[in-house]
Amino acid sequence: MPPDTVADMARIAVIGAGMGAMATAARLAVAGHRVTVHERSATYGGGVGRFARDGFTFDTGPGLLHLPAVYRDLFVKTGKESLESHVALTQVDPASRHLFPDGTDVSLPNATRAGVISALDGAFGAGAGERWSEVMGRAREVWETTRRPLLEDALADDTAPLGRDPYPAVRRGLFRRGAPSLASVAERELADPRAAALLTSYALAYGFDPRTVPASATVLPYMEQTFGAWYVRGGMRALADAVYERCLARKVEFHFDNEVVGVRTGPDGRARGLDLADGRRIDADTVVAGAPVPVPGGPGRAAGPVPGRFVVCLALRGPRPEDTVHRTVVHAADLRAEWESVFSGGAPGDSPTVTVLRPDDPSTVPDASHEAVTLQVTVATTAGGEEWTAPGVAADFAERVVKAAEAAVPGLRERESWREVRTPADTERETGAPGGAVPGPALAGAGGLHLHPANVSAVPGLYSVGGWSHPGGGLAHAGMSGAIVADLIAGGPGGSR
Repeated sequence: MPPDTVADMARIAVIGAGMGAMATAARLAVAGHRVTVHERSATYGGGVGRFARDGFTFDTGPGLLHLPAVYRDLFVKTGKESLESHVALTQVDPASRHLFPDGTDVSLPNATRAGVISALDGAFGAGAGERWSEVMGRAREVWETTRRPLLEDALADDTAPLGRDPYPAVRRGLFRRGAPSLASVAERELADPRAAALLTSYALAYGFDPRTVPASATVLPYMEQTFGAWYVRGGMRALADAVYERCLARKVEFHFDNEVVGVRTGPDGRARGLDLADGRRIDADTVVAGAPVPVPGGPGRAAGPVPGRFVVCLALRGPRPEDTVHRTVVHAADLRAEWESVFSGGAPGDSPTVTVLRPDDPSTVPDASHEAVTLQVTVATTAGGEEWTAPGVAADFAERVVKAAEAAVPGLRERESWREVRTPADTERETGAPGGAVPGPALAGAGGLHLHPANVSAVPGLYSVGGWSHPGGGLAHAGMSGAIVADLIAGGPGGSR
């Protein structure tokens, strides 16, 4: 047995009940271990939150699922049942609608290269679709190079190769340009500023600065365009419900309102249990940290500023029109000013990039004569140096967000019954994420700046899982972290097998 492999029926303590932590817990329980989960809040799901009021429900975290195969694998491996036997998955088509400041309106079909080319040619002019397709072709090379090391496998001991950007260099005239930023790829290879805004919006949505994130970030739109965008009936929280119920069915024990303040180690230096905020001590043979905890080698925060999510939940009078697109992105009038605001500490802009989510889901509204609309914006964890909790800050910015969203929802203000505003301060309070930041997925390039801490920590018997550790944030990546950690604890190399 490898030196850090646990025996059958080991006591495993899991810190946090986020998606990655629950994915780990379910897999470990199926392997025969006694698994207990200790969560600081009153519920599970981590950043996959829900707000409910007056018969309306809203997702306050991710609005769509990408790479559903990750959760299909989880359900098969933990009970030989399909994911679809527990949740209703629907492909969103079109995948997204994009509204630009000059009035351009383009909808991108779901998971069809030819359809995207045709849509972009029609909106931006002949040749725009093929230029986009060429960039996605290079993004495919990024995906094929990084899929295993940055999604499916444990982080390698030698991360130097991942510090190099695998995006293929493109010749321009007599010069070969290498290792560009995503923003420079958008400008040089797409030409049209609207196509450039489209490409960089994917990075912004994941919390990356297009000016500095490497061109490998082209893999983000590539994954969506290739594997599709999916909605879970009842909202994305329904996926968290299903994973939680799977854990309960596998006899995982949950303890809520149970804050962990430290990990205890034995004389041999191995993790041996938890210290709780109420003074209790929990014994364990192995510890899995699904949240940042104050221990050597625990999951840490990624280098550089990590933005958060600003959400406005809108309860609207009147039914959802039949031709409504599920997701519309209203692009900012001044991208550079927005990036400065989000990543360099500037004040929130007057015209932010707003993602408008309008699900065709009767379960999210009290009746057919109402509509639930969610507005999401990537923001800095402080509002231009001010806290989001300062008087008037959140309300003032929400007004600007709603104003921008009117382009996607005609008559929005006349239909509004009430709104609920959620800021990074709410995210921090509810999940414990530092500053309310939302971690992005791991990316290659930039000298390894966008890698996350390995799942095996410096403390024997202590593992990390979830968005603050490899392979990073996002529903698919969190689910894969669960597979990686469970396999590592079983003595494997890390991954789903």
